[in-house]
Amino acid sequence: MRTLLSSLLILFLYLTAHPQSGPTPPVSSYTSAPISLTSAVHGEGGRTLHRFELGDSTFLLDGKPFQMISGEMHYGRVPREAWRQRMKMAKAMGLNTIGTYVFWNLQEPEKGRFDFTGNNDIAEFVRIAQQEGLWVVLRPSPYVCAEWEYGGYPYWLQNEKGLVVRSTESTYLQLYKEYIKEVGRQLSPLLVNHGGNILMVQIENEYGSYGSDSVYLAKNRELFREAGFDGLLYTCDPPQDLPKGHLTGLLPAVNGTANVKLIKALVNRYHDGKGPYYVSEWYPAWFDWWGEPHHTVPAERYTGQLDTLLANGLSLNMYMFHGGTTRGFMNGANAYDTGFMEPQVSSYDYDAPLDEAGNATAKFMAFRKVIQAHLPAGVTLPDVPAARPVVGVEGIKFTREVSVFSLLAGAAPVASERPLTFEALHHPYGYVLYRTTIKGPHKGLLRIDGLRDYAIVFIDGRQVGVLDRRKKQDSLLLDLGGKTARLDILVENLGRVNFGPNLLKNFKGITGKVEWSDKEVLNWQMYTLPALASADPHVPAPGGGGASLAVPVLKEGSFSLDRLGDTYLDMHDWGKGVVWINGHNLGRYWRIGPQQTICVPAEWLKQGQNNIVVFEMLKPGQSTLNAIDHPILDRLQ
Repeated sequence: MRTLLSSLLILFLYLTAHPQSGPTPPVSSYTSAPISLTSAVHGEGGRTLHRFELGDSTFLLDGKPFQMISGEMHYGRVPREAWRQRMKMAKAMGLNTIGTYVFWNLQEPEKGRFDFTGNNDIAEFVRIAQQEGLWVVLRPSPYVCAEWEYGGYPYWLQNEKGLVVRSTESTYLQLYKEYIKEVGRQLSPLLVNHGGNILMVQIENEYGSYGSDSVYLAKNRELFREAGFDGLLYTCDPPQDLPKGHLTGLLPAVNGTANVKLIKALVNRYHDGKGPYYVSEWYPAWFDWWGEPHHTVPAERYTGQLDTLLANGLSLNMYMFHGGTTRGFMNGANAYDTGFMEPQVSSYDYDAPLDEAGNATAKFMAFRKVIQAHLPAGVTLPDVPAARPVVGVEGIKFTREVSVFSLLAGAAPVASERPLTFEALHHPYGYVLYRTTIKGPHKGLLRIDGLRDYAIVFIDGRQVGVLDRRKKQDSLLLDLGGKTARLDILVENLGRVNFGPNLLKNFKGITGKVEWSDKEVLNWQMYTLPALASADPHVPAPGGGGASLAVPVLKEGSFSLDRLGDTYLDMHDWGKGVVWINGHNLGRYWRIGPQQTICVPAEWLKQGQNNIVVFEMLKPGQSTLNAIDHPILDRLQ
């Protein structure tokens, strides 16, 4: 996923491209049978083994031409309980393969602590795909971009002295090696040549858009081989960057175009004059960021491209088939040297064929019709499953609340002469409250150097202003009346940069000095607010409210359901914050839009009482909330 300039270029390319090469016969690739029944070759334990190879113009599966019709879907953006339902939808649209990244920051959230359980159980995700008759293309990179926090890198890498991501720097390579070995332990047994359903594995990710170090790319290949990925490896890049991102000996996949002549020319040039021809990211839509319009493109803009690619025998992976939701604090951001920042919204609906909740859209049906036309005579697709049930809830009430300052009771702050970053505090995501004292003059300018990313400023517990990195805001004019005052700065990490050179500038919090009336402010206390970092926060009792003080507040309530279904929390009257339901962090909301609702999957609701917690930063007086039966993703306020 790209910066805005690159994305506009790619959009122009694929919206205007026309095939200029003669069509080749379509290759049948659809099977309704479970994968384990498609071959008679068996390995240890009776598992079915397959051969997946590169032919001159097509992929070869067990020696026969295979056309991959893949759709991207990320395990971390879909509740584990819904993985199978989404895969059934993929089959119903005509897909035979699922593409997914592997996210380092999910699998190793803290250095040396690996987590492959629950929603992070990527191996189970792959196994369910096999049970549903789907192949998998694996993308463990370890850099993924993906509109994901830090492009998938764990925050703690930044605490490693001298570490430089996407380079041959020794500390990075050693930690990368340890990580990819753990991934290999989980997933290499699921490669197609070991009886699994992983057809091929991508090294790095659009590296040509970042650098041109062939030694580094070769090191990636070496680490993947050492980790047990002994099958087919490949690289992927947009056309203009493929010459820098390709590694000799690996299949070069092409991103972001449906121009058959261009694709074939690029692959032939960098792959000994041969195919196969694989569009590893074919974009049927785009993602959103806060404060900008929702992105949608009609299906008819893409059906011709899909038909052309399939008719010419090319394989493809549509990014995204199903986006889902970037829950918790895992959204990424784009940031530019001009200072602007574009944090992505929590909804990853993407205007994809399968919507945020997992329902078929008009685009789904249009693509299904195109794919059906390329299946062998007499072969039909499974029926499209019925839409998922939805529920609405009126008048959810909050019965307990506590101000952000009351959350500090009993907490032990970290003291430092100068402000410390989130990373120095070993606090990955969310919020930090910085506290000190300042003294008059009557009027002066408070300036924060290197604010990352959003701050509410308080004097003696009273809110006096908001600073927003998106708007290049770093200063406030204050009047202290000549007195000594307590200064509190609540800083929110809006998501680390996931694309471009600013990957190397990803510290969060207050990353520089704070000045008051042209003098540096020293002697800080920093609170990491563990309640707001918890997966299941609760309002302590007793606690001081925040509504009357106009300060951020943590609210808790409940609601009852007599039947289950997906629902959407309508946050358009609220300000800015995060919502948890039944111990699941559902992501951020922000009234500026375009996203105004938070998707709540039925799998995380219960018949009877459900717990809800909201951290509201800007409008603490809100006391009721409605859940509706449809999303609102296109309203700016």
